[in-house]
Amino acid sequence: MKKALLGLVLLALAASAGAQDKRDARAMRNSYANPSAVIAAEVGFAQLAQEKGQWTAFAANATADAVMFVPQMVYAQQWLKGRANPPESVKWQPHIVWSSCDGSLMVSHGAWQGAKDTTGYFTTIWQRQKNGKYKWVLDHGDELKEPLLAPEMLSGQIADCPDRGKRPSGPPPRFEDVKAKDLKPLDPAKRSGKSLDGTLWWDVTVEPDGARNLSVSWKKDGAESPVVIESVEAPAK
Repeated sequence: MKKALLGLVLLALAASAGAQDKRDARAMRNSYANPSAVIAAEVGFAQLAQEKGQWTAFAANATADAVMFVPQMVYAQQWLKGRANPPESVKWQPHIVWSSCDGSLMVSHGAWQGAKDTTGYFTTIWQRQKNGKYKWVLDHGDELKEPLLAPEMLSGQIADCPDRGKRPSGPPPRFEDVKAKDLKPLDPAKRSGKSLDGTLWWDVTVEPDGARNLSVSWKKDGAESPVVIESVEAPAK
């Protein structure tokens, strides 16, 4: 079994739950963010995997330029095209969602359970599309020796808005759809992304031996701070 070093930084949870709820309620009034939309997307994604097959569900919910690790980094749609579904689909449950202020980019984190009693964690980056729905652009995670403990309840947290005193106007910002024919050659060593308002961003790097590191950061409580830091060791040879 691969060893994984998982560092999950939840600075927003350092305050009491009541105080956090009040801050996020204020953030919601000044943003387009709706973490429950990605929680719903995750639940629907997981259900589709059980009903139609694991890779069918992954392809249906990914953007054209989404990346995943198999274990090398690949364009998901290219790797998934024509691939048969495994006999038993992995199951998973989101535990928490972090959102940019404008809701254009969100990050979900949770636990998965696979065949032969395997278990692990996942972190998925979601982008709002032109039709208002969310699709994933990065799927990351690894196996764990022990199941990831579930929280008492799902939670959604929102980054600071660029101007807390001004409510965004106009339609919610959305990423442009990327066409498969427009894809550039994939850099196997690094990839990154940022919300349209710049309040949430991510970066992943991959070493030649396959070891990789994912970091997600945001603007919160007047500062730039990490949300997720994950390191996965190189696969055993």
